This record gives sequence, structure tokens and C-alpha cells, in this order.
Amino acid sequence: MTKGTVFVLGGSGQVGRAAVRALAADGWEVTAASRGGGRDARWPDEVRSVALDRTEEGALAAGLGDGCDVLVDIVAYDAGHGRQLTGLADRIGSAVVVSSGAVYEDERGRSFDTQDRPDGFPDYPLPIPEDWRTVAPGDGTYGTRKVALEREVLAAGDALPTTVLRAGAIHGPYSPGPRELWFVKRVLDGRTVRPLAYGGTSRFHPVHVDNLAELVRLAAARPGSRVLNGGDPEAPTVAEIGAAVDAVMGVATETVLIEGAPPGDVVGATPWTAPRSVVYDMAAAERELGYRPVVSYADSLPETVAWLTERVAGRDWREAFPGLAKYGLDLFDYAAEDAWLASRG
Repeated sequence: MTKGTVFVLGGSGQVGRAAVRALAADGWEVTAASRGGGRDARWPDEVRSVALDRTEEGALAAGLGDGCDVLVDIVAYDAGHGRQLTGLADRIGSAVVVSSGAVYEDERGRSFDTQDRPDGFPDYPLPIPEDWRTVAPGDGTYGTRKVALEREVLAAGDALPTTVLRAGAIHGPYSPGPRELWFVKRVLDGRTVRPLAYGGTSRFHPVHVDNLAELVRLAAARPGSRVLNGGDPEAPTVAEIGAAVDAVMGVATETVLIEGAPPGDVVGATPWTAPRSVVYDMAAAERELGYRPVVSYADSLPETVAWLTERVAGRDWREAFPGLAKYGLDLFDYAAEDAWLASRG
């Protein structure tokens, strides 16, 4: 006997793969919907996969058919997607919607959206609680669109009880933009020295896909209108992440700590690097859902490193990860790095 029916939008993506697996293992009858209708090899045969493009008029309604007990939306992005869900509230028992920790702003109005401006790095209270202020809703940026999405679904109240999960820096296999590549590729390229800006102390709270999937599983079983952060049990510094990757790959990289910003905006800059840290408070998820993380950052790394190593073997990293390349950044400017190291004498 199943717990009920779950319809997962974005089922074949990085988070969707893990969420579908966790829900199926928990006894739900799961339908995984995605544009390509793909499957994960680790899903049980009972999982139904369907091809669905939510941007096509009536496609989501047709896919839902008579409805579902829980709808999990991993790819919702803006107010329009929120209205799409609330417009189908009569067919959905409750919802779990993945948002982002990028919605928070500090007391001076600085957020993820302002980080590229002079003095634009936000200074959050640590850890950041869910009731902390957010950017204003709108269509301008990733953060403002996610807030607009949140407000649409939460406004539905009892008509569509929705758990909003504000995810940290998502990591694990199948990532379109894996931050860990910065360390893994350096080892594969034979780099023996690793400069890190801001003394290697930057922290950007990660969340492994299995921990986020556990939050989805728990929220599906406990419907309600709430906002919860999504993070791993620890928020390692960038230096600690580098050491953890080294341990998995069996190397010992010399770390050169740079006090202050990356020289030339390049040397010592990583996908986690910032002058201030971002750490999310997980107490509410523990209290309201009984959440306990299923994996630590360090314990999750071997699978991630193996996946990254296989993906970049014999390929340019931009081809392997166009999601990273689209930002136009050279993550591996070794010439600039060597020049800076040589200048130190």
C-alpha cells in the first residue's frame, strides 16, 4: 500500500533524481516529469516517467490528470510558475517547492544580486534564519524571481499548503554547474600549489542533493505552509573543501593563503570565494520536520569526485559543463596564477 501519489516536476535533473529516489523508497507512487522524460538508473521500475514541458499551454494540467496528493516542483523559477501551481490547487493536495537562499538580503539591502558591485557583498547574520528579510519580488534577477515565486505559492494558504525549501549551494553528481570542479580539475591538471583568497576562510553553505531530497521526503509527508532553509550539517570553509577533495584524490596540495581579495580578480578566486560567509540556520527544519542530514559534505565527496573525473576525461571543461562556461569566466587561468606566484619571489 502506497502513501499516496507524488508528481515531481524536474524529475530528471540533479535534485530531481535524488528526490524521486527518496520518495519512491518511502512508499510513494511517483511520477517523474521532465522535458526529456528521462530516467535515472537507480529509480525502481515502479517510477513512472513522462515528458512534459510546463511552458506549453495546458501541458501541466494534462500531465496531472485527476491530480496528485503531493506536487514537488524543483524547477519553479518565478511568479508565473507560482500562479501555474495555485491555478491547479484543486488537483494538488499539497506542494513542495525548491527555492534558493539567494533570496536573503542584509540590513543595507545587499544580496547575491549586488555582489559584483563595489562594497556590494552582503553581511548577513549567521546563521541566517528563515524569518530574515528578503529582496523585493520582481522579474529582474534570480533572487527577486524566486521571492515572487515564494509569495505566490504561500499566499494560497490552505488551498495549497506549500513547503518552500531555500536551498544552499547544491552539490553532488549531475550538477550543471559543479563548484567542486575548481578543485578536481586542478588536481587532474597536476597543479601542486593552490592559492586561496580571503585566507581560505570563505564559507558558502552547501547542501548535498541527498540532504535536499530528505527535506523533500519529510515535507511531502507533513503538509503545511512554511519556509525552510536547506543545508548540509556543516558549512566548510573553502580551504577545508580543498583539503577534503585532496583527501579523496590522494594528493597533498600546497595551499597559499592570500589575505584579502583575489589579485586581479582571478588568483585565488573559487566558486565559494567571498569576503563574508553565508551560513543557513537549519533549526526550523529539524524542529518542524524532524530533519536529520543523511550525508556529510566530506562523506559525499567520493561519488562527486568520481563523477566529475569521468565527465571531464578527454574533454574541455567548457564542453563538459556548458552551464559553467556560459558565465564567461576562465576558472583555470593558470598563467595569471603562475605569474602572481612568481612575483612573490
